[in-house]
Amino acid sequence: MSGQHGSMIKNPKQLIIMVFAAFFIPLIVILLLLIFADSKTKQSSVPNTESTLKIIRPVGKLNFVDSSAPKIAKTGDAVYQSVCASCHSSGAAGAPKFEDVAAWSGRISKGYDYLVTSAIKGKNAMPARGGASPDDVSDYEIARAVVYMANASGGKLKEPKDPDQAKDARAEKK
Repeated sequence: MSGQHGSMIKNPKQLIIMVFAAFFIPLIVILLLLIFADSKTKQSSVPNTESTLKIIRPVGKLNFVDSSAPKIAKTGDAVYQSVCASCHSSGAAGAPKFEDVAAWSGRISKGYDYLVTSAIKGKNAMPARGGASPDDVSDYEIARAVVYMANASGGKLKEPKDPDQAKDARAEKK
């Protein structure tokens, strides 16, 4: 009776062989599976320069500007695209949508100064300057963006005058 349930391993040599087999056989199977999987991916994927560049393209871009160079004022459209569009294109947080005449008509009727002051100081959920830094977007550029958005929505506001050009004109008169 005791012979029926005896160990299959009878001596130390068999024990060593079983330990090595239990370790190396799964290791070899895994290695062969990895080689097989790698050979399939190499055959199916042909290197494509365009797709590779698309995958590794930078998420953001750095815009280095010479601080001593004269500042060129951005257009209303450029300021809208870089600062305002994130909310005004979708109407997020109650922002009037771009080119929505009904949403803008009440605001436009309050006048240019009201619109520009609201944009610079902030109103309701809109942060001051639309969240932009005064170093990045000047009051003049904010005013240009306000006129651009209002005029696209049925307003007839005049483009604000560039304060730098006004200073130059005053200096020439003296």
